[in-house]
Formats: sequence, structure tokens, C-alpha cells
Amino acid sequence: MTYEKLISLCKPIDVSGPEPTAIGALTQDSRAVEEGDVFIAVRGFNVDGHIFIEDAVENGASVIICEESYYTDKEVCVLEVEDTRLLVGKLAQAFEGNPADRLTIIGITGTNGKTTVATLVFQVLQQLGEQPSLLGTVAKRIGNEELRSLLTTSDPIELAADMAKMVETNSTHLVMEVSSHALDQERVAGVNFDIAVFTNLSHDHLDYHDDLKSYAASKKKLFDNLDDDAHAIINGDDDQAAFITMDCSAKVIDFSFNKALDVECQILSNSIEGVVTRIGDQVIESPLIGAFNAYNIAEAFLICRALGYEKEAIANALETASGAAGRLERVQESANGNNPVVLVDYAHTPDALENVVQTLAELKQENQLLHTIFGCGGDRDKTKRPKMAKIAERYSDKVTVTSDNPRSEDPDEIIDEIMVGFEETDSAERITDRREAIEKAVKDGDHHTMILIAGKGHETYQEVQGQRHDFDDRAIASKALASRNSNQNIGGS
Repeated sequence: MTYEKLISLCKPIDVSGPEPTAIGALTQDSRAVEEGDVFIAVRGFNVDGHIFIEDAVENGASVIICEESYYTDKEVCVLEVEDTRLLVGKLAQAFEGNPADRLTIIGITGTNGKTTVATLVFQVLQQLGEQPSLLGTVAKRIGNEELRSLLTTSDPIELAADMAKMVETNSTHLVMEVSSHALDQERVAGVNFDIAVFTNLSHDHLDYHDDLKSYAASKKKLFDNLDDDAHAIINGDDDQAAFITMDCSAKVIDFSFNKALDVECQILSNSIEGVVTRIGDQVIESPLIGAFNAYNIAEAFLICRALGYEKEAIANALETASGAAGRLERVQESANGNNPVVLVDYAHTPDALENVVQTLAELKQENQLLHTIFGCGGDRDKTKRPKMAKIAERYSDKVTVTSDNPRSEDPDEIIDEIMVGFEETDSAERITDRREAIEKAVKDGDHHTMILIAGKGHETYQEVQGQRHDFDDRAIASKALASRNSNQNIGGS
């Protein structure tokens, strides 16, 4: 990065201090500043980066980019700009050599389904001979390397660095989830998406967004910024579909399972073994379970069609694609005819939980009992807690309310707020300890029982009072099944 290029990109209102002799890396973390680096002060939603300018200067920054006048006796160049948040993404890309321009980028947004759709597309592209990368809730996959993912969508500087690694490892495509927070906070500014996908929109993140209208508006940003040569894949059955595509310049492809749109779809069969869908004139047999996954399959199929792949090849790949971890994932156990069926799912919103429990209620056998275990995360939208109780009660034969990630809240107080939603106060058991709740359900169940453990899915931790402790629903359920089998074997010997 040259000084002239930096000035051209920033278009500063005011420039003060000496021209830097060297320009190092770009950072918005003053603690990471090294000699010669460029520090950009971004106003966060909890912390204003401007209060750390002095620290950045002390650590050796050669350039400060900020939104307010700053004067110092130190040898540092100060660029005053209108909006650092809008600028940081574009700068991050430029500092890394604009890697986004060398990738075909697919962005997926919506309340539910992002992770499954992104993972399906990633798996299909692999089978079609491409070298895709994946960024999302479950993991980052860059080339052959899998990294832990802390955010659905990373900050702009980390995102640009990840893209640079993808280019270095010869990735051809990037499939990424794009959260409403990321869109609202301009984390993907500077990235041109080739394909954008809208899955659906329902009650979530209202602790962050003021209301559903604001939530939808943040999602809409992804489509407002598409070029006219891009594609927008839209779930036409969602109430927000028309709003999302208003003013969208891209080629819009909307699909529906309920009405005549660009692509008409149909569920041909749906069982615990998988779902068979017709998308246009293409039939796809998938191991994924449930009508909601038919939408995810349709979106993955249409993404790959928009990329130019033949429909038969896409269908063949989807028939073996397993989707995302922790999304109606069956916990495997050693063969035992008396074991309950145990499924783990990430459903942590009212809409997602309803999708899953309604599906399982419809698919269970006549003499089978559906036992739902769920909780709600702390420091998040409290209004959804009683709503999720009503949904669990409506479709389940038995409900256990437990902890999710209580974070800084008292887990028992969270459960109190959930319990308000039950019509029958004794229709749900409450067990605060999540491990105990899972182990008891597995122990008490039998081959007439289907157990859904909802809320955490792929997560391998539980967050309590700022600390993350090892906790994996799948591992705990698997161990409980093994213990159950061992006890039964001992009892029968």
C-alpha cells in the first residue's frame, strides 16, 4: 500500500502530520498495532475506537484514520474521514490485494437455513471438482484447513485476510453466511457478491434490531448492493420476499412450493429417512429431513444452476450431501433395538423450533413419543422465550426446559421466563443442568421415543458468566446412550 493509494481510497476531509515513510498493516485493534501500521478508529456498538487512538500512536502507528480532529506532537499522519465504518471494508480489501475480486462469492442471508444452504453448496461444489472455501456459523474452511468460527460473519479486516488465504490456496469459490449484524455494521462493505440468497425472515435478534422492519431492512442491504450481472435467489414463500428485492438490480430468481413463480417446487415425499423434492423439472432425493430442508435444498440447487452447472450433476451431488453438523443430526449409537432416536438441532428461534418440532411430530410413528429438550440463550431477545414454550408444548408429547448458553443471566430466571409460555404449568419439566436433562431423557426413553435436543446444535461449549466450558449435546447424548446400553447388558447377563 502506498501513501498515494491510501489517500485516494480514504478521500480525507483533512490531513495533518508528516507523510509516513512506511505503511504497514491495517488494524482497528490498538493492541495489535506494530511499528508503521495503520490504525482505523471505528465507532463500535459497545466501544468507540477513537478512545484508543493514543494507545495506537504509542504503539507505533504511522497513520491514524478517524472521524474527528486529532492533534499530537508525535510523528504520525492523521487522516480525518467522514465514516470509518463504511471505509474499513474497502481498505481491508485493498491492503490484501483485493482478493474478493478473484473469487466467485455466494452470500446467504436469512433467519434460518443459512448454515445448511452454505454447507450444501460447499459440498456440491467439491463434488463438482471445484475448490471452494466456506465461512459461517459452524466453521471456516479455507482450502484443506478447518478453523473455528467465532462469528457468523467476521470483521472486514479478518474477512479480507481470510479471502487472501483462499486465493493463495487456489480456492475458486467462497460460500459465506451473511448475518444481519454484519450487514448493519458494514462488515461486508467492499465485497461484490456474485450470488445473494434470501432464505426467510422470522423473529430473531430483536435485542439488537429495534423491530422486525429494521431487521428486514438490514437483510435487504445485501440485495441493494448487487450489480446487474449478479443473481438473487429468493424464497418467494416468505412474506418479506417482495421487500427484500425492491430496488435490486440483479437478476432475481424466486421460487415457491406454494404458488407459481420463476421456479415451481414440490415436496414429493417426506420421511425420517429424507425428503424428495421436485425443483422445476428436476427431482432430488436428499438424506436431509423435513419440509424446511426442502427449501434449503431448492436454494442450494438454484445457486449452483446460477453458477452454470448442469442440473443432473447438481442433483446427483445433493443426493449424497449431508448438510451442516448439528442440524437435525442423528446421534449414532451401537445397535440396540430398545434405544430412543436422538436428534440434535441448532433451532434457537421460535420459527426454527417450530420447523423442527412440527416436522418430527408429523414424521414420528403412531406409537412414538416426541420429547423436546430446549432452553433460551442469555443476554438475547427475551420476548421469544414464552413463544418457544408455546411451540414446544403444541407439537411435543413431553417437554424438558433446561439451560442453553445463559451467558451473564441467571439460568433459573431464564427458565422462569420460558415457563410463562406454557398453557399447562405442569406440562413441562424443568431441569436447569443441561447435561442432567439430556442424560435423564435418554435413560427414561425407549424405542418408542424420539428425543429432540434443540438450541445448541454444532456448538461444543456452554457459555456461563463469560466463560466457555466444554459442552457438546451430541457427545453427551452419545455417552448417555452408551451408558444405557451398558446398563441394559449388565442387567440382562
